[in-house]
Amino acid sequence: MCVSCGCGGGHSHDHEHIDANKIIDVEKDILQQNNLLAERNRGYFDAKDILCLNLVSSPGSGKTSLLEKTLTDLKGSAPFAVIEGDQQTSNDADRIHATGTKVTQINTGKGCHLDAHMVYHAVQGMKPEQDAVLFIENVGNLVCPAMFDLGEKYRVVVMSVTEGDDKPLKYPDMFYTSHLCIINKTDLLPYVPFDIEKAKENARMVNPGIEILEVSSLTGEGMEQWYNWLKVKQQQAVAV
Repeated sequence: MCVSCGCGGGHSHDHEHIDANKIIDVEKDILQQNNLLAERNRGYFDAKDILCLNLVSSPGSGKTSLLEKTLTDLKGSAPFAVIEGDQQTSNDADRIHATGTKVTQINTGKGCHLDAHMVYHAVQGMKPEQDAVLFIENVGNLVCPAMFDLGEKYRVVVMSVTEGDDKPLKYPDMFYTSHLCIINKTDLLPYVPFDIEKAKENARMVNPGIEILEVSSLTGEGMEQWYNWLKVKQQQAVAV
């Protein structure tokens, strides 16, 4: 069992018992190999001017719907590619494929997150174009994916108004390590007890530098701000 998240990975934590009175703990960085491979991924993306985004959220926040809307509206404006992470099924990948976008599905089985090794092999197979925008839709989970660098340029956490506005306080590591927070499903605000200003305040309490956008992937409200954010980040990736 993975000692970092309990997902069954091959990490180790050894204890060397010398005698009854003296114990020496021999510890290994359980994320060392992941982080090394993440840097390799990042180097590849930088070399090809690929803007890589790691989309994270709890299940049901609307990540896939956000991607569908984005890929449909921005079709032809840039080379797009998507890596879909789920425990089972290719349902989300099928939805992305229907937009005409290159997509690769990763099924993690009992695993609760994607890691850099999975992304490395997915990228080898799909070979994204020069100057592409690569979206990695991570497994729906606000805990384990926060610990795993995939080599992305930016981490984007998506939360919806159907969740609690205290979500950033309950899952601080995810919000602390994210660059952008998208508050989705704003069209439902009249029908749910969600204080959007409190949610933003909580997110900034955890991460003062986090950017926040309010959108509805269903109605399109606020999506232009998201598209502008993408455009600026892609231009910066190509200019470097």
